[in-house]
Amino acid sequence: MSDTFATNAGSLDPDASFSKSPSVGQAANDLRAAAGEKAKEVANHAKDLAHQAGDQAKALKEKATEQVQHFREVATEKAQAFKSAATEKAETLKVAAGEKAQQIRHAADEQWEVTRAKAKEIHITTEDYIRQHPTRCVIGALGLGFVIGLIARR
Repeated sequence: MSDTFATNAGSLDPDASFSKSPSVGQAANDLRAAAGEKAKEVANHAKDLAHQAGDQAKALKEKATEQVQHFREVATEKAQAFKSAATEKAETLKVAAGEKAQQIRHAADEQWEVTRAKAKEIHITTEDYIRQHPTRCVIGALGLGFVIGLIARR
């Protein structure tokens, strides 16, 4: 194409083919070549930037993954510590409740023994009174039965 242009340019200017200055076609070809090289440089630079951006993205992803893993480990440790504390507290409460139940059982047993002894004492005292005063007891029982009978009729 440059030969055709040079030939056409030469037909317009007969001295143009003999001049030492480059032809318009040659200049255009040089500009095209320079533009192509510049385009390649820009494309290579863009590829480099894209590669750097990809590397940065990978680095950020790895850092985020590490942070997530760290948070997961910390959360696991905290959960284990909470579980241990809760287990200790539950065991302490269990022991305290067992001790309190034992104290209550012991107090109830003592109270039951005291009540049994008093009931036995009252029973013996009542028997002795009835043996010493049988007539009073029979008359009292008849009177009490009569009162209960009157109340029951109403």
